[in-house]
Amino acid sequence: MSRITAALPYIDHPLWHELYQDLSRKLGANSVLILAGEGTKLKLPHQTIDALQSSKTLSELIASTESDLLLLLLEPALIKLGPRSLERFQDLAQSSLAPFIYSDFWKESAGVTSLYPVNDYQSGSVRDNFDFGPLVVINCAHARRALAQHGALRNSKGSGWYDLRLKLSLLELPFHAQEPLYTKIETGEKALYEAQFSYVDPSNRAEQIEREQAFTAYSKQACFFLPPRTEKVELSEAKFQHEASVIIPVKNRKKTIGEAVQSALNQDFKSSFNVIVVDNHSDDGTSNVLQTLAKKDSRVIHLKPERKDLLIGGCWNEALYSPHCGRFAIQLDSDDLYSGSEVISSVVACFHKESCAAVVGSYRLVDFDLNEIPPGLIDHKEWSAENGHNNALRINGLGAPRAFFTPVARSIGFLNTSYGEDYAMMLAISRRYPIGRIYDSLYLCRRWGGNSDANLPIDKINRNDAFKDKIRTLEILARKGASLSI
Repeated sequence: MSRITAALPYIDHPLWHELYQDLSRKLGANSVLILAGEGTKLKLPHQTIDALQSSKTLSELIASTESDLLLLLLEPALIKLGPRSLERFQDLAQSSLAPFIYSDFWKESAGVTSLYPVNDYQSGSVRDNFDFGPLVVINCAHARRALAQHGALRNSKGSGWYDLRLKLSLLELPFHAQEPLYTKIETGEKALYEAQFSYVDPSNRAEQIEREQAFTAYSKQACFFLPPRTEKVELSEAKFQHEASVIIPVKNRKKTIGEAVQSALNQDFKSSFNVIVVDNHSDDGTSNVLQTLAKKDSRVIHLKPERKDLLIGGCWNEALYSPHCGRFAIQLDSDDLYSGSEVISSVVACFHKESCAAVVGSYRLVDFDLNEIPPGLIDHKEWSAENGHNNALRINGLGAPRAFFTPVARSIGFLNTSYGEDYAMMLAISRRYPIGRIYDSLYLCRRWGGNSDANLPIDKINRNDAFKDKIRTLEILARKGASLSI
């Protein structure tokens, strides 16, 4: 049976001491390492670390652990192990030969215990916020081999684990045990939107650079790295009745659709433009609002699909391939608003300045009443002209509003889904063409209870995340083919 060493970040809490005692009984006190920050007052023997996920901490653990397996808590979490979880981890390590193992778990919050499933890992699971849960079991021999073959961990305080797990996945994908092997006790959670957008918090900029560097090295080792995209598009290609079209897919947004459309109609744009609203069989009065707007202003094109199996991407295709669509198709969600009257002008100017196939702006998070909420401006400054098309695979989205040169978008088409359809389009475009960026706020993104992604259960979150990982998997395969032809 494989031997286990456990590494526990110290927490001054009775449940932590229970876990320490439990592991000490089962593994032996010498096989339980306590990790503590500098200055921590603790009578128990412990190892002082600079940061839990730093390259220094992880490199030292891998080098010094004499056991076959390292049970590592990735965060200072309070957990309870299941009755035979250690034995199960040992069995799985022996049978799977995976570089590391992670599992589903129970989550206990406010006295309520519920199952918390996590996703299978696939070759496209390269985003740096992939949820393994707080506990992983690392095969130390595999870890040492990965570092010997693919290089030492890059010097970082917050990205050591990301770097390590990418290197481990070059050997073989990790194994997901679809069974709850422990319980995580929640004592308080980060605000949903702050957690969702923490990766674009300006205070995390240094960490983002570290992770981009780790991912870029990985993409080269995995043979899907692409050099800077330089192929320009001929913007005068084909003739269009309108220079630009604002595209709004909608279903049952009576409260917000009128404001959204009006923010598009208020644009100060010297050339011809229209607003194409694809009304996906609304039954709450949205259609009546749109009919009234279309009667008042001929620029409003109210499309009603014949099909009833269209999701957001399918609605986008209805507008994109329609004869009403202009040269540039610019996104606006039915919940949201343009932040001023110069949005279309700014976007079109960017297209012409850079001869690019797509443009992405920046947006500000607001509540229903348009009051700013944390973290405020989302500008995705992690993008760079040289490496943004590669780094886009690491992050979960590129920003808004998104705009497309219609002939290129028509050559690709949107996936008929309501999640990830825009991300897939942007990745496909960035595989070949440069993408223009605007870092000024162009867009007010409303977060409220009516959002389609508000308060999702974990099963739905997992399904969405797994689908985006599948998009990345397919894109990586396509880029491997593209890199071979360079």
